[in-house]
Amino acid sequence: MELINRAKNKAEKAKGKGKRGAANLTGNDSLAAEGKRDEGKARLKDAGEDLKDAADKVKNAVQR
Repeated sequence: MELINRAKNKAEKAKGKGKRGAANLTGNDSLAAEGKRDEGKARLKDAGEDLKDAADKVKNAVQR
């Protein structure tokens, strides 16, 4: 499931970058903001996945 979440986050980042690229071409500031927001959400989700990974490592180390 973790790999699926990471793939979804990468797709969301790419979508955000695409929106920002389109915004640069058209001068659409709201689209640029939307793209930044999409990228930020994906980064936060990645951080959550990293936190879960760290918690699992600690849990496994304690159980040994």
